[in-house]
Amino acid sequence: MATKKIGFLGAGDIADLHAAGVSSCPQAELVGLFDVDGEKAATKARQYGCESYGSAEQLLANPAIDAVFVLSPLEAHHEGAVLALEAGKHVLVEKPAACNIGQIEKMKAVAEAMGKVCMPVHNYLYEDSVTRTRELLDSGKLGDLVAIYVLYNIHHPERVADRYPGVVRQILTHHSYITLHFGGQPKRVMAMASTINDGSVDKENLAMVILELDGGALAHLQASFAADDHSADNWTFAIKVVGTAGATRFSHADWVQNEQAAVHSHTYSAYHYSIRNTARYFIERCLVAGESPRSTLDDAIACQRIIEAIEVSLESGNGISL
Repeated sequence: MATKKIGFLGAGDIADLHAAGVSSCPQAELVGLFDVDGEKAATKARQYGCESYGSAEQLLANPAIDAVFVLSPLEAHHEGAVLALEAGKHVLVEKPAACNIGQIEKMKAVAEAMGKVCMPVHNYLYEDSVTRTRELLDSGKLGDLVAIYVLYNIHHPERVADRYPGVVRQILTHHSYITLHFGGQPKRVMAMASTINDGSVDKENLAMVILELDGGALAHLQASFAADDHSADNWTFAIKVVGTAGATRFSHADWVQNEQAAVHSHTYSAYHYSIRNTARYFIERCLVAGESPRSTLDDAIACQRIIEAIEVSLESGNGISL
C-alpha cells in the first residue's frame, strides 16, 4: 500500500505533536512544511527530516503530497485549508477550525466539491476514555445524562497567552465540542470572563460557562490561563460526566511526566497522545480505510455557534438562546 505523503502549513509548538503522530503511523511520511517564519521552518524541517518550502503555494504544488495539516494561527486556518483543498489535498485543520461560521461553511463547500476530507482537530474525541464514555452513554449504562463538567487550569505566561485569541476561543472550543459529543446541541448559554495577569495582556484568561442541554442536563465549562491547579485531585484538565445510573472521569493528572513542556509546568502525556491519536485516525481510518472522521466540519460549525453565543453573553451580560 502506498505511503501517504503529508505536508504541514505551520511549524509552531503544536507541529511537534502532529509530527510525532505522523511518525507513529507506518502508512505515512511527513515530506515537507511551510511557516511564515523561515528560520523556524528550516529548524523544524531539520528536526523532522523533511523539506522546508519557501511558500504555501510551493508546498501545495507538490503532486506527491496527499494531505495537509493546517497548523498555522487561527486567522490563517480558513485560507490555508481552502488553498489546500483546491489543490486537491485532504486537510486536517487545527482548532478552532476558522474565525467564524461562514469561513467553516466555505471550507465544507470546497471539501465537498473537491471530494476531499477536511477534518477539524477535535482531539479529545480520539481519547480512549472519551470514546468509552460515549459508548456507556449510548448503551444506557449511565442512565439519563445529568451533568457535564469540563475544567481547565494551566498557567500560560503572558508572552505565550498573547499569541492566542483568549481562553474562550483557544480553550473553550475544546470544551464545546466535548459537550456536543456527550450532550448534543445546547439550548441556552450563560458566560462570565475576566483577566488576571501582570497587566501586559488584555485578553480574557479566565472564563466560566453554564449550558442548558436538551432533557434538562447542565454543562459547566471553565478555562484558565491565570494559574495552575496543583492541589490534590487537581483540575489541570478534567472531564466528568454524571448520569442517573453512573459517572465517568478523565483527567490529565492521571498521566504526568515530571518535566516542563514547551509551555506547561509538567508534561501532560494524555494531551500528547490525543493529538497522536487524531493524526493516526485521520491517516489510517479516513485516508487509507475511507472511513468518516469522528469530528466533522458540521461539528465545527456547531462548536463555533456555541463560542459565538458565549461571546455575545459576555458582551451583553445575558443568557443567550441557541
